[in-house]
Amino acid sequence: MMKRICIVFLVFLCVSCKSETQKQEGIVVKNYNTPSVLLETFKYTPNAKPLISVHRGGKGIKHYPENCLETLTYISDSIHDAIFEIDVAKTKDGILVLMHDNTLERTSTGKGKITDYTFAELQNFNLKDDFGNITIYTIPLFSDVLKWARDHNVILTIDIKQSVAVENVVALIRDAKAQDISVIITYDLKQAERANAIAPELLLSVSARNNKEFEWLLHSGIPTENMLAFTGTRLSPDSLYHKIHKNGIKTMLGTLGNLDKRAEARGDSLYRVWVSKGIDIIATDRPFAAATAIKN
Repeated sequence: MMKRICIVFLVFLCVSCKSETQKQEGIVVKNYNTPSVLLETFKYTPNAKPLISVHRGGKGIKHYPENCLETLTYISDSIHDAIFEIDVAKTKDGILVLMHDNTLERTSTGKGKITDYTFAELQNFNLKDDFGNITIYTIPLFSDVLKWARDHNVILTIDIKQSVAVENVVALIRDAKAQDISVIITYDLKQAERANAIAPELLLSVSARNNKEFEWLLHSGIPTENMLAFTGTRLSPDSLYHKIHKNGIKTMLGTLGNLDKRAEARGDSLYRVWVSKGIDIIATDRPFAAATAIKN
């Protein structure tokens, strides 16, 4: 009898120590929901239709600011299967909103750091487009964007700014029941492992810009079905794309920047060339041009 009591106590002690370690590391693993459908639907399959990912929710569009719900709606009405990359920042009162920069001047009529204002105070400012035009739109709540995306079955890839805890983003995704439209962006192996520990039900955008980075991922504890491989903003050897595909993972190329400029100068047919090399998703600042090119 005493032996059984000792065994039970040791098991309880081990579980308690593990829970305490996870608590200290800020990792939340209990009571997570059913795996996102994206873990299945985003598996690599040959000859699947290529997709467009819209950088910052839409850039360079007159009268439509980046990271703006109205811009997402506008583009989604034209590109029905577009994915939207958005940036999540935190206000002074801890509210999660869409904003790329730490400061307000470039994208709004406000001045100073976003963390110097409460969400209510930020609503006094209007968003500006990339040409400096002031619009009637205001900084949106992340929760409102999640609800819109869930209701319209629009996939979001979520770039979490340094001031924001991953746990808080995941909590809002779960509260909105938006797991099936949400992808968490990570930039290195440590971030990816932590995000997977916090939200093992979600698809992750992971950095796989070369064979070394991809091998790190393969030898991590992250299941390959939880990975969407971001291969960087430069072209990689075709062999890397083929290797990623062999592991059942889709590839994403960031054409935003130099590659978008190359396509604009030399012809949008380049987007089709890049798809033929093994790219499944084009992340771009030119969504309309890229979508038209890969559709033809």
